[in-house]
Amino acid sequence: MILVNTDYISGKEFEMLEIVKGSTIQSKNVGKDISQGLKTLLGGELKAYNEMMNDARAVATKRMVEEATNLGADAIVNIRYASSAIMQGAAEVIVYGTAVKFK
Repeated sequence: MILVNTDYISGKEFEMLEIVKGSTIQSKNVGKDISQGLKTLLGGELKAYNEMMNDARAVATKRMVEEATNLGADAIVNIRYASSAIMQGAAEVIVYGTAVKFK
């Protein structure tokens, strides 16, 4: 499966199938929340939350690819990510794009 954030793939002609998406809501445990909260007093990278968001993007992307695969797509174009805080220490990540089939 080819994944791109452009609306074209060089050298490929395709027909658009439909919008596909994947999402997840992730959180860290209370211990990580406390340690990361203390880190905000000192400054610096919040590595536990960075890992959480990387994991969330990977899960959401996998779900989007599965949806496209079920449609018989060869690629997903114009991919976009968005995230939002759901509550303290929890975030939703959604990814969406257009599933396409090569001609």
